[in-house]
Amino acid sequence: MGIFEPFRAIGYITSGVPFSVQRLGTEAFVTVSVGKAFQVYNCAKLTLVLASPQLPHKIRALASYRDFTFVAFGTHIAVFKRAHQVARWSGHSGKVNSLMVFGDHVISVDVEGHLFIWGFKGVAGDIVPVGHIMLGEKCTPTCVMHSDTYLNKVLIGSQEGGLQLWNVSTKKMLHEFKGWGSSVSSCVSSPALDVVAVGCADGKIHVHNIRYDEEVVTFSHSTRGAVTALSFSTDGQSLLASGGSSGVISIWNLEKRKLQSVVREAHDSSIISLHFLANEPVLMSSSADNSIKMWVFDTTDGDPRLLRFRSGHSAPPLCIRFYANGRHILSAGQDRAFRLFSVIQDQQSRELSQHHVSKRAKKLRVKEEELKLKPVIAFDCAEIRERDWCNVVTCHIDTAQAYVWTLQNFVIGEHILRPCPEKPTPVKMVLVHDCIIIRHAPLVHVATILGTAGGWIERFNLQSGISRGSYLDVSERGSHAHEGEVVGVACDSTNTLMISLLATVADDLVIRLFDAIALRMVRKFEGHTDRITDLCFSEDGKWLLSSSMDGTLRIWDVILARQIDAVHVEVSVTALSLSPNMDVLATTHVDQNGVYLWVNQSMFSGASRIDAYASGKEVVNVKLPSLIAVEGSNAENEDTDKSVVKHSVSKEASTFPAFSQQIPVLVTLSLLPKSQWQSLINLDIIKVRNKPIEPPKKPEKTPFFLPSIPSLSGEILFKPSEPVDGDDSKPDETESDRRKLDIPPTQFLELLQSSSEMKNFSAFTEYIKGLSPSNLDMELRMFQIIDDYQEELETRPEFISIELLLDYFIHEISSRNNFEFVQAVIRLFLKIHGETIRCNLKLQDKARKLLETQCSVWQGVDKLFQSARCMVTFLSNSQF
Repeated sequence: MGIFEPFRAIGYITSGVPFSVQRLGTEAFVTVSVGKAFQVYNCAKLTLVLASPQLPHKIRALASYRDFTFVAFGTHIAVFKRAHQVARWSGHSGKVNSLMVFGDHVISVDVEGHLFIWGFKGVAGDIVPVGHIMLGEKCTPTCVMHSDTYLNKVLIGSQEGGLQLWNVSTKKMLHEFKGWGSSVSSCVSSPALDVVAVGCADGKIHVHNIRYDEEVVTFSHSTRGAVTALSFSTDGQSLLASGGSSGVISIWNLEKRKLQSVVREAHDSSIISLHFLANEPVLMSSSADNSIKMWVFDTTDGDPRLLRFRSGHSAPPLCIRFYANGRHILSAGQDRAFRLFSVIQDQQSRELSQHHVSKRAKKLRVKEEELKLKPVIAFDCAEIRERDWCNVVTCHIDTAQAYVWTLQNFVIGEHILRPCPEKPTPVKMVLVHDCIIIRHAPLVHVATILGTAGGWIERFNLQSGISRGSYLDVSERGSHAHEGEVVGVACDSTNTLMISLLATVADDLVIRLFDAIALRMVRKFEGHTDRITDLCFSEDGKWLLSSSMDGTLRIWDVILARQIDAVHVEVSVTALSLSPNMDVLATTHVDQNGVYLWVNQSMFSGASRIDAYASGKEVVNVKLPSLIAVEGSNAENEDTDKSVVKHSVSKEASTFPAFSQQIPVLVTLSLLPKSQWQSLINLDIIKVRNKPIEPPKKPEKTPFFLPSIPSLSGEILFKPSEPVDGDDSKPDETESDRRKLDIPPTQFLELLQSSSEMKNFSAFTEYIKGLSPSNLDMELRMFQIIDDYQEELETRPEFISIELLLDYFIHEISSRNNFEFVQAVIRLFLKIHGETIRCNLKLQDKARKLLETQCSVWQGVDKLFQSARCMVTFLSNSQF
């Protein structure tokens, strides 16, 4: 196991697979694919509500029904109930391209023309399809749909241009439509009976009556490309929305049979899905540009306006950097977007504005891309007084000026920085640093240093955007700082020394570290076999991280002058950034639109274990992080285990799990809500408080018919009354008598006994943590000894259970797990069984051992508390 373990990926919204929309109650949810996993968003505000585990292969099709999600990957179909996989269907020989929920069944179609029907009622047991249809060699299926009122019938579009109507119950083809001489790319049913819309690869939309096989109307896209998505409105407006491969959404008026409006550049890539929400004037669209958008039809001219959206980078990011003490990540991509990602809450992620690009592009009738700044190649930021002025500076591809941004308003600033205006050359490097000038009063000054391709280095004031001078190489008596391109700029911590070279990389793939004071090389790191893409120092300067196109990410210890860890990923790292706290590493990769997070597990594993990591030539293969956070690199699939190339990692290193070792001296809490374990302590008070003031009165029994017995004479004979006090009726059983009955043990006792035998109480702990306070109180009282019969006490099952519980408490306290929860359970246990323990010597010995263990553990924790209290008291009373 390495220093950094895969955590999760951010910035992924959707991929090139059509989404699935369903309504649960009054809310609508959309399920989207993101590579090998899927996500569920609430359509009300497009908030993320669910993310699935990662599958072995990329998702090819989606369908959803209530809590179930059906996912096609490769030749298999995975069935999820919420985020848990409950079944896996295998039967296709070709890759599955389409899924459709059909009543109580799911229809799947693969590229070879096989149609399977699966039943998902009692889904866990259904592993064999209930039906199979072979569509034939002349039909390469592209889409499948069901038209309302067509019982057991589906319509299948083909790449050959025709349509086939099949009865899935009889497995017979009812009719074949000739088509329109172009491949069918999409089809959808309309609210009107017998009418469907068919989109073709030639850009035409055919509204067709399948009952009479007649054409209703035909529309044509003005832009080239196939019709990739269609949707009918269901709110009373006769509208048809169509999307094409050019990213344009067209709205057609079916009553007037003409084009009503066009949303140009609705997306930056091909439209994948369109869907009108049921009985709402809202259209949802998704695209391969990694975005979901919702459009509302509430304008007087009938044009849709953007209501809400979620988006990420549509092209791979080029450079990233942590911001706000590691809570956010700034990212610049090849899509000309400059974004802010939240590590904590995805809803806070957004793109920084470039001053109403959409409105200006619409007004000038040009593409938005033509007005956006060119892709960012380098940027830097300063967090000091970010609310007062711009604090981010970016330089762009083949651009001779730099731009400033303010993260207070998430918008580009007003100043444009132009170094060396006499001989402008593209800006290649930027550095932002803050200075504190003390004269009569402290003055905060934020400056930026720009380096150009012509070797020019110039300093600017960020508040005013005014140049404050340039740097010249006086030793060479030149007019520039460098003869060649400036590739790096750095500044020391005191802001007195500007350095244009520190840690350098040359064409020989060697990393050289220079001492800026002694002006000589002090370290040389070798190991990469291909072009080095990025370097990053840790906040304390002890580690240097490097990435390369050879797929490796290496960590070098500057003090020890050696490599301490190296991992290999399947996709090469292009940029990296380490958080100020050194707890999270962010990376970007080739052809990947997201940002990947890795957690520094060495900060949570107790003592330093540098010797357990890779020792120089060892490189560990790891998988990229998935959408959901995982513990360490141990994924659910067998192929996610790490293997070692070149050399094998030691057994101790490979079996050391992330976050699983108990930190010495400290205790681990249960992570339960505070109210749950506090209720155990105050359970009696809660019962008294919730007790009704007046006890409920028993209603008088007045039967409408008196119970009678039929007789031969016809006279009415009433049943004798129930036995009352004094009759020879069976006396009530006492609590002690009931406990002597052969009552089967509860799950509580079974888990306790089995855990004690295996000397592993983890399953029992999880069980009692899931019980409510009142249920746990009831379970503890089930084996309470309430009589005075002390002979053969140690053979009674209640005594054995008390003894096992004492052993459990001793084990949990000594292991320091679930500390506060176990303390609350012990208090409740002693309150119930304290008298029994006091009267038995064997139980007294165990209770004494529990007390000794408790004192030993608490003394160690209290000693740490005392040290912290002393330090805080000392610092609070100090005079600076």
